This record gives sequence, structure tokens and C-alpha cells, in this order.
Amino acid sequence: MRVAVVGAGIIGLSIAWRLQERGFDVTVLDSGEPGAWHVAAGMLAPGGESAFEQPALTRLLDESNERWPAFAAALGVDVGYDDAGTLGLAMTADDLADAARVWTRQKRPRLRPSELRGREPALSPRVRAGVYAPAERQVDPRKVVAALRERLGGRIVAKRVGDLSEVDAETVVVAAGCGTAALTGLPVRPVKGQVLRLRGEPGLLRHVLDATVDGRHVYLVPRADGEIVVGATQEERTDRAITAGGVHDLLHAAIDLVPGLAEWELAETTVGHRPGTPDNAPLLGRLRGNHIVAAGHHRNGVLLAPITADLIAGLVAGEEDPLLDHFAPGRF
Repeated sequence: MRVAVVGAGIIGLSIAWRLQERGFDVTVLDSGEPGAWHVAAGMLAPGGESAFEQPALTRLLDESNERWPAFAAALGVDVGYDDAGTLGLAMTADDLADAARVWTRQKRPRLRPSELRGREPALSPRVRAGVYAPAERQVDPRKVVAALRERLGGRIVAKRVGDLSEVDAETVVVAAGCGTAALTGLPVRPVKGQVLRLRGEPGLLRHVLDATVDGRHVYLVPRADGEIVVGATQEERTDRAITAGGVHDLLHAAIDLVPGLAEWELAETTVGHRPGTPDNAPLLGRLRGNHIVAAGHHRNGVLLAPITADLIAGLVAGEEDPLLDHFAPGRF
């Protein structure tokens, strides 16, 4: 069977890789525009992102997180996979009051400031409390996409698709991120995010930090080469402007949390758009005719890549996993 995947982001490429492994004649149609993966920090944090009122989404996130070690290993190259875990942090009493509700639901024991600084000596003494999430991991999405592109090789074709009628294949998988809306009519909206990358000597931080600092949510994701990704704003906007206010808010929170970052180089500022849906859960399943959709992953595109690839590749092969029922595009 000839299968065309419209979209060459981390979701589309992961699906194509799994289809290739199953023996399908797969082609990836690449518009040439970097998707949300290019900006994403690569946090694999189902506990931090899950919506407690959506048990099916929570299960999807958890199951995909458990598939990441094998997924990363199967790529056969270094993709920045790291399982040191995440420290959830609260800076002020108000921050702690908000965070404590989530930590209680997650059943994570609270750590004192001295215990937190024992794990991360660079933390500010102002940090009130925190928790340790050992099951949360990270990867470098840029390395993952590069590895997937290498695996797929000549199956990736430069082509911008304006209408699905242009695509000649027995099955078409639409994994076009925010572009899915124009191709399918589904309610996928762009959610703007600004992200910074700092550079300094490796080793300042060991864990991912997911913190609330004076009411601002910020995360810091350290890479082995001395890069720290700082993110991210969340704005219901469609522009691609990197704003002084967005950069200021992220830097202010990051330096308050880890004062030593004030001396680091601001190496990169980037902006991207997460593909959101009305309930911020993904759209996974048959659309109409020979069309299948895999889009709308919002903040969880990197985390959900392995399970999305498995579910959609299975669907193309005629396997109807009941988990897909919760994310069917027909719900809108």
C-alpha cells in the first residue's frame, strides 16, 4: 500500500518511520517549514502536562512516556535522551499554594529547600519547596528529527500541499501541525510560544527544572553540551514576533530561579506555534475516505510521538485500538 504522510515534523516523521518498519511504501511530503518541534524543549513530563479531568489523555501521555526509552534507543544515535528526572519548584508562598495542589494529586512527597539545593546547588535560596519526578525525562527534538530524517532518507519529498486532492496515495495521513486546519477543516489553532537558549559551561544543572516563580511558569532544560533551554510563553496569537516582554519574563524568572545564569550567553531566541484543539487533546483517527489525521498535540507533540506513531501505523494496517476512540476527529 502506498501511504503519503503530509507533514515532516516529529509526529509525521515518527509515523512514517513506523510505517516503513511495517513494510509500507511511505512518502513524507515536507513543506520545508520547521514546526513546533524546532522550538520545543523536549520535556517528557506526563505528570506536568496531564489534565486531571481527562483520564484518557493522562493514560495516553503516560503510555507514550513509557515507550520513549525504546523509541530513542531504536533510533540508534544520540538524541539527547536523559532520565535524570525533573524538579518541580515553587519560589514564593503563593507559588507553593498553587503548586501544592498539583503535587498532592500526583502523590509526590515535598522536599525542603536544603534537599533541593543538595540536588541542584545552583538554585536560589529563595526557593520555598519542591518535588522530584523521577519518571520525567527529556530528549532533544532537533536531534530526534535529524535521526528520523536519516532513517527515512529518500522517502522525504519537498512538496507543499495546498489541497489533499493533490496527494496521490491509497492512504493519506495528515500530520501537518497548525496547517492541518486548512487541509481538513478541523479546529486546530496556533498557540504562540517564545523560547530562549542559553549557553555556558556544562554541569550547572543536572535535572530539568519546572518552576513557578512569582506567578510565572518557567522551565529550564539542561543539555549535556552546556545549553539550557528556557521556556515558554503561551500566547493565543498567530504572529512570529519575538517580543521584549516575552524575553524579559523568561529571563527574569530563570535568573531568579538560578542566579548564575545571569552570566551566561543568550545564544538563541525562537518562536513557534503549538497546534491546539478546543480541548487541547490530539486529533487521532480516520477523517473521511482514505484520510487519517494525527495533529493537534498542543504542548505534548514530542512526548506523544512514540504512541501516536504506533497507533496511526496500526490504524493504517487495519488495527483499531480502542484508545483512539477518545481522540477521534469526529468529536468536533
